Amino acid sequence: MGVDMQSKQGVEILKNLMVEICTDIFPDEPYFHIGTDEVQFTNPNFVPEMVAHIRGLGKKVISWNPGWKYEVGEIDMTQLWSYRGTAQPGIPAIDSKFHYINHFDAFADIVALYNSKVYNQSQGSDDLAGGIVGMWNDRLLPDDKQIVLQNNFYPSMLTFAERSWLGGGTEYFDKNGTNLPTDENDETFKNFVDFEDRMLWHKNHTFANEPFAYVKQTNVRWRIIDAFPNEGDLLKSFPPEEEILDSYTYDGNQYASREAVGAAIYLRHVWGATIPTFYPEPKENHTAYAYTNVYSPKEQTVGLWVNTQDYSRSEADLPPPQGKWDYRESRIFINDTEITPPVWENTHTEKTNEITLKNENFQAREPVSITLNKGWNKIFLKLPIGKFSSPEVRLQKWMFTFVFVTPDGKNAVEGLIYSPDKVK
Repeated sequence: MGVDMQSKQGVEILKNLMVEICTDIFPDEPYFHIGTDEVQFTNPNFVPEMVAHIRGLGKKVISWNPGWKYEVGEIDMTQLWSYRGTAQPGIPAIDSKFHYINHFDAFADIVALYNSKVYNQSQGSDDLAGGIVGMWNDRLLPDDKQIVLQNNFYPSMLTFAERSWLGGGTEYFDKNGTNLPTDENDETFKNFVDFEDRMLWHKNHTFANEPFAYVKQTNVRWRIIDAFPNEGDLLKSFPPEEEILDSYTYDGNQYASREAVGAAIYLRHVWGATIPTFYPEPKENHTAYAYTNVYSPKEQTVGLWVNTQDYSRSEADLPPPQGKWDYRESRIFINDTEITPPVWENTHTEKTNEITLKNENFQAREPVSITLNKGWNKIFLKLPIGKFSSPEVRLQKWMFTFVFVTPDGKNAVEGLIYSPDKVK
């Protein structure tokens, strides 16, 4: 029969475990992380007693923040794990607040990770130890390769290494979020282009035989129209389906369009309004439209990486219905021909973390085969949203991923021009 961890018996069991772990299993590790998040404390002496015990074994102790509340001297370091995490003067902090790559997509979140200062500070200090990227892969995946691939591990680590080792950055995650500037002369844009070029060099050399689902995205330009209210009818049609214009008048309201840059664009982030995205104030029950034109110097068969819902690797979300890209009735057209989704390998209807993600994410499937015409090719996406959380998908990511790659999915297609206004 089990015992309460915070009971007298539970504390003794834990102390014995700590002796084994700290002295036999990890004798040379200087730090030990004790957690303390997402738990109800019933014994006010439990955490202080365990901290003292582990310190007595020669370790420095790290604890989550939010978690147990410490005064200076009562803990050696805290790790900030949510937007509520706050560093305390006199206690070194590790910033992991928006670093959970199990929720990241392959492109847009890389922008935010690159631009963001660690804890919004340009360099470390006695109170800021650095940052850690978290990969909480609660959802089962088939093997280690898929864990690395679908969590975009290598692109994320290269991005975070650049920011951590060099310091700097332009903002924190909650200022510009996943948005790239559309002005090519903007310093933030130019810096990211430079980093992207260097990261792709490492992809092709250092990580040539490793799973690395990233291609150049700073040349991928879109125009996205203000979202139309659909009143919960995800199938409802709006004027952009009849004619592409820079702006529209609908039911007495004006709907403009703006440019966006990237192979993936968030209209609303997985973390909601905390992370700025293309729409400053995204609303439920709306329909967005995105379009561009892609110039190909010749007729050619290419691959397409495409998603309208990036599946987090820590959620028990259900796979899309067969014949649909998602539960939101998203649709994708190339040269006015609708692109149908793949056959989804998962078909289960009960949410569980114990059924592996299969081909829900583009990284885990072959690119869609597309024949591009010589000259300009029209790309048009319909992107409705109902509720921001649904029974099938807990955290809706109102977004899209779209970029052409070589048929084997290894590289971007050379010579393509992405321009909503057909500018070469």
